[in-house]
Amino acid sequence: MSRLKAELAYLIAQWKSNFASAMEYRAAFISQIVGMFINNAVYFAFWVVFFDRFKEIRGWGMQDMFLLMSIVALGFGLGFTFFGNALQLSRIIAQGQLDYYLALPRSVLLSVLASRMTNSALGDMAYGIVTYLFTGRFSLAEISLWILSSCLAAVIFVMAFTFFHSLTFWLGNASALAEQAANAVLTFAMYPSDIFQGAIRFLMFTIIPAAFVGVVPLNVVRTVDWGGLIGLAVVAAVITFISSRMFYLGLRRYESGSAINVNV
Repeated sequence: MSRLKAELAYLIAQWKSNFASAMEYRAAFISQIVGMFINNAVYFAFWVVFFDRFKEIRGWGMQDMFLLMSIVALGFGLGFTFFGNALQLSRIIAQGQLDYYLALPRSVLLSVLASRMTNSALGDMAYGIVTYLFTGRFSLAEISLWILSSCLAAVIFVMAFTFFHSLTFWLGNASALAEQAANAVLTFAMYPSDIFQGAIRFLMFTIIPAAFVGVVPLNVVRTVDWGGLIGLAVVAAVITFISSRMFYLGLRRYESGSAINVNV
């Protein structure tokens, strides 16, 4: 318990430091947030136009898309606001920059993931919250399930991306592969899942866990399914275990980088 408290205190201190660092350049910080909010709104405009024309697709309506987008955006925003280096992990491994984190008396994986905040992810968080206001689901149970499901989606986002980037330990610099896999998760998560069948649908529930950051949390909220939330939590725990093991097994193969990096 004392170790857990120490790790939590470390994470909170790290997050405060990340935020303070981002606020040093407030204009750029705010512009990134606003820019991402607008980017999400422009993307979602496609679905507004689409459902204005067709009303429904395989049982999915506009309200479902609002809910889906709110969960995906909030989950992504939460995950990479607090653990932004999950998007940069392959580069850190390939350039030998793990040396710094190996010297810390903390969990290597937590330290490296939490040491950077993705500023634009705050724009995703804001967009997720605003989008939820259009869902019409304002009962205490629905709001609670939306928040909890989004938090679990955040865990799955971060750990799935960690898994993809950890392939660098075996494949060399796997940045391009990891980015493609991460983009696939995000892209498939933002589409009505029922339009996918066969192999693609199978991938969404396995190798590319897009369903667990999109349609599964959506169904939990839509049907007020507390049992489904527990199932989602189990999936998040399993993905966390697998990705952590993947990282630490790869860490045994890690060799210090020869490049000299100067931090100012």
